[in-house]
Amino acid sequence: MEANKHLIEKFYTAFQQKDYATMQSCYANEAVFNDEVFINLNTDQVCAMWEMLIKRGKDLELSFSNIKASNLTANAHWVASYTFSATRRKVINRIDANFEIKDGKITKHTDSFSFYKWSSQAFGLVGILLGWTGFFKKKLQQKAMLSLEDYMNKKGDDTH
Repeated sequence: MEANKHLIEKFYTAFQQKDYATMQSCYANEAVFNDEVFINLNTDQVCAMWEMLIKRGKDLELSFSNIKASNLTANAHWVASYTFSATRRKVINRIDANFEIKDGKITKHTDSFSFYKWSSQAFGLVGILLGWTGFFKKKLQQKAMLSLEDYMNKKGDDTH
């Protein structure tokens, strides 16, 4: 239990320090990530997502609290404050995280937050009017995945 709590503290401390490499090292090879925007990411995708968000989030500030762990799971609360790059609007997102852990690594990570509250901050009037609709959420999920795929492809191009 204590080791799992330490793993989650390590993950969020690295996040605060914008150390995506340490965050990535916390995931198992077969990990799955989900939140309101990114759905069913595999380990490569979630690792690239954190790297992309940290590199793009110039003013990202993060706090975390209430870490609880058992032999196989952990959960925490965290708050991210940043400027949403697409609209240049300030967002404060309050997130509840749930983890499944095996052999000292995160195998499943699910972040839950109010998509409507997030989209209202990130998109202003458009988010207020449309953020509650499945259509808007689905469109944003598709755009986020395309952005992640593009990031991963360009990163792959950099290594050749």
